[in-house]
Amino acid sequence: MIHCSLRALALNLCCAALATGLLGWQSPALAKTPPGGFAALPKTQQAALDDLEKRSFQWFWDSADAKTGLVPDHYPGPSFSSIAAVGFGLTAYGIGAERGYITRAQAAERTLATLRFFHDAVQNDSEDDASGFHGFFYHFLNMQTGKRQGRWTELSSVDTTLLMGGVLFAQSYYDRDTPQEKEIRQLADALYRAVDWPWMQTRPPLLSMGWTPGGRFIPADWKGYNEGKLVYLLALGSPTHPIEADAWTAWCATYPLTWGNFYGQQFLNFAPLFGHQYTESWIDFRGIRDAWSREHGLDYFENGRRAAYSQRAYAIANPGHWTGYGKNVWGLTASNGPGGIVVKDQSGGERTFYGYTARGAGLDYVSDDGTIAPTAAGGSIAFAPEIAVPALLEMKRRYGAHAYNRYGFVDAFNPSFHTRTETRTGALQPDQGWFDTMQLGIDQGPIVLMLENWRSGFVWRVMKRNPYVRKGLQRAGFEGGWLDEAAPTP
Repeated sequence: MIHCSLRALALNLCCAALATGLLGWQSPALAKTPPGGFAALPKTQQAALDDLEKRSFQWFWDSADAKTGLVPDHYPGPSFSSIAAVGFGLTAYGIGAERGYITRAQAAERTLATLRFFHDAVQNDSEDDASGFHGFFYHFLNMQTGKRQGRWTELSSVDTTLLMGGVLFAQSYYDRDTPQEKEIRQLADALYRAVDWPWMQTRPPLLSMGWTPGGRFIPADWKGYNEGKLVYLLALGSPTHPIEADAWTAWCATYPLTWGNFYGQQFLNFAPLFGHQYTESWIDFRGIRDAWSREHGLDYFENGRRAAYSQRAYAIANPGHWTGYGKNVWGLTASNGPGGIVVKDQSGGERTFYGYTARGAGLDYVSDDGTIAPTAAGGSIAFAPEIAVPALLEMKRRYGAHAYNRYGFVDAFNPSFHTRTETRTGALQPDQGWFDTMQLGIDQGPIVLMLENWRSGFVWRVMKRNPYVRKGLQRAGFEGGWLDEAAPTP
């Protein structure tokens, strides 16, 4: 089992430092496949990606509590809930309805249960008797009680933001004139309006990473370049508790620290690929630019594409001499791993293998212990399908059932790890290495959302209708492309 407190700490430190069975069916909402995209693939590859999307969706559907909508952090097996995983799940349900994995009524029922739970959840400043405070929610909640999982977990600004990504998706997707869908829209609106973003600005204009009743505000703010981009955009778009526009300027002010060339690509670096995927899972940055991206001649979508290519080039070069790395086996991001273990190598040196940590390769840092996370390629598929698709297919072909099971890809695997020892998660496979035996919600989410965005643009299209998302982007100075057009109708 994952060591929970270390996992939360790893993410905070990292950020602070810088469809089988329905093949061929397609609903009208998904009919806009880009030319030369998914439809241009051979049928066998289409089927493989269909299968991956459906299995990854099924993880959310099977793992969530049907009464509360709470999604576990990791599954199968006992777990607490990750509110970020809930946000991905809320969005995945809409994808499932459009793909025909479930009905729209089923998706609405699960969504409504989720929104009701969060709307009614206790909010106060107690240590143990609340789910959140000031409209924010704790990073991890108890799956049974819905309260804070433990005193080691923080009231998280970014995980609340990822939850709100799913909440706002639900607000815009469920647009029908039925009592159920009306209530979804009302609850979604109430939840977003309740988030007191300026309260989280203990060192304005930046936003803090979080708060705890005992320790108060975390001594680290969202700055640099990472998944915090969505935090600022949703805080800027709030109709009730917005932050000032100078926060976006402050957010961008430290970009020069990580702008540069890494393995053949000039881009704004953030070592783990999840930092290039989380905001982009909901927001289509193609053709829209803020002041920084106008000055540098690229949008954030292109930046994500270059990040994926850079990581692939790093894997081909393989400076750490890890087993399996190559043009179609690549991808470093936050994921599980074999564990905190130091082993002797054949030359007499030592190699350290980590448990859950934010692995990555970039100008900001390199953290690489030979552990590959398929979500790194899967979540980059909308940016660079020409390299992501071959990687997904090759990892499935090469490692088979060890890496790919009932819910798609396991969270991570490490072909270089062969030490017989007890690990927190996963299992050692003879002559193959270490393979996880579970999936994580925050790694399954980008696979489902970005695969669908590449196939049809569905999630992006829904979010373009959301007035709060559009307002946040405009207040941050984004212009051009779809932002200059009227909001699309359902």
